[in-house]
Amino acid sequence: MSQTAEGAALEGSRRALELPGASRAGGRGLWDRSGVRLIGGLLLPVVILVVWQIATTTGLVPTYRLPTPASVFTAGVELAERGQLWTHIAISVQRVLLGFAIGSLIGLAVAAIVGLSKLGDLLLSPTLAALRAVPSLAWVPLLILWMQIGEESKVTLIAIGAFFPVYTTVADALRHVDPHLVEAGRSFSLRGWSLFRTVQLPAVIPSVMSGLRLALAQSWLFLVAAELIASSMGLGFLLDDSQNNGRVDRILLAIVLLAVLGTITNAILGFIERRLLKRWT
Repeated sequence: MSQTAEGAALEGSRRALELPGASRAGGRGLWDRSGVRLIGGLLLPVVILVVWQIATTTGLVPTYRLPTPASVFTAGVELAERGQLWTHIAISVQRVLLGFAIGSLIGLAVAAIVGLSKLGDLLLSPTLAALRAVPSLAWVPLLILWMQIGEESKVTLIAIGAFFPVYTTVADALRHVDPHLVEAGRSFSLRGWSLFRTVQLPAVIPSVMSGLRLALAQSWLFLVAAELIASSMGLGFLLDDSQNNGRVDRILLAIVLLAVLGTITNAILGFIERRLLKRWT
């Protein structure tokens, strides 16, 4: 396979991915500036924090139901001084990253089979559609029975949660790759892996990244389900333990930490997405 043929086909796929009327030389608008987006993104959390502070300090909401922001912060400091907070965070992040990586890789592989092969679509799609409808908590008793309550069962549950967004999004995107692009690649004698790498993969990069971001969010949801049921460490365990002990401040702390960690990991994926789209489009 000549590099000239692959280069020509890749250039054609890149042109097809460009938005109509988009100008690379054009400057960014006001709402696209990073500083404006940062301030705008922080505006609502600040408003929520102010309303929360007013509601608790004025007695509008009893503090035993909604502790003050300062109480939540103090609870975090206490756990950090004991060394427990960082342990909970590290364990949860480790579980999410492992489950996300495993589930996403399997999801990409199965999506390629289903999206590129009519036989694979015929054999796998109905069963996977049925499994996708199974609620996350329904897997917990079976995983505990098979894998006990160790890390394997928790990571597997998270991997199940990460698998379906990636599989669904990418398989659907591969089915709908512009056939003119594929024919153009074949006209340059591209087949199999060369066709996939040069034409089909660049065409579905935005869908791949969207699926990965959905999978990451789903991984955090499934993490809490796993740790609420059977765990002695992690943020899900902190939620359950705090509920049993009536520590509403720690419950809110765990929720805030889950939100912050989810935002950070999503921002990292967003950065990777921008770099990939800049390269492929």
